[in-house]
Amino acid sequence: MIALDTNVLVRFLTGDDSGQQADASALLEGLTPEEPGFVAREVVLELVWVLGHGYGVPRRRVAELLVELLETRGLLFENAADVAHAAAEYGRGGPEFADRMILAAARRVDAVPLYTFDGRLSRLRDAAAVTRGGLRE
Repeated sequence: MIALDTNVLVRFLTGDDSGQQADASALLEGLTPEEPGFVAREVVLELVWVLGHGYGVPRRRVAELLVELLETRGLLFENAADVAHAAAEYGRGGPEFADRMILAAARRVDAVPLYTFDGRLSRLRDAAAVTRGGLRE
């Protein structure tokens, strides 16, 4: 198994550097389920941020790209189920992708509710707003 950095996936998806895109494509095409490329949660978080904020890719398209990557033969995502769920929800609007991944991690270890000062995040199931004086009832 090898690991992939964010910039490899960015080049693969955007083609903003044709030489690097060709190299990234060749690398990904050589991966197999037996010899996969590992994609860490941090890479996914950075990828979503770079595509959305650096390249101006709309949220819905970012979500579609994540699903395509999740379905790519030879890629192994850390917490793939969290990524898939967060991508689906992120594409519909609301809280940021990173916030959705934080909530998914909290759910996975049964540490809910997730308390936050983020108003959009606090409206999601299993999240709650921190209020003046402490925890929300």
